[in-house]
Amino acid sequence: MNTDSEYEAVDAPLAQAVRLREEKTPRAHEELVSLAARHPHDAAIAYQTAWSHDSLGFEAQAVPYYERALNGRGLAAQYRHGAFLGLGSTLRVLGRYAEAREVLGRGLSEFAQDAALRTFLAMTLYNLGESREAVRTLLLVSAATSRDPQVQAYRPAIEYYADRLDETE
Repeated sequence: MNTDSEYEAVDAPLAQAVRLREEKTPRAHEELVSLAARHPHDAAIAYQTAWSHDSLGFEAQAVPYYERALNGRGLAAQYRHGAFLGLGSTLRVLGRYAEAREVLGRGLSEFAQDAALRTFLAMTLYNLGESREAVRTLLLVSAATSRDPQVQAYRPAIEYYADRLDETE
């Protein structure tokens, strides 16, 4: 467990590395990897390092950092949400669909109605051959989040038929 002085020693370099990443400075990735090596139990550093790997197209290398972030302590809710989303979508891209489903499901257990998590889950369900559940999930996300007046006018019907896709008269 980190002491306050350990956090102070890590916070400034982490903030600097994140700023460099946001500015798309190449050395940001190197600095995050170095910080992660020096502080292997720091969930915030692991999350930022995973994000850096992902943004550079190094999805497979991002996975252990995302896992470390989610298994660590003290990760702020917004970053925990991002770690679930990042890990789930990365696993899906890597073709690890069952793992992606499990991670996105865990994310939804903490962030129950999150539209982004549900959308990535729908893509994963499609990849798993569960087209009906994928469409159902997307219909419910669309009904809940669309600002289109026509979609909102038909929201009750969309929500009703999301569970009855094959129902006919």
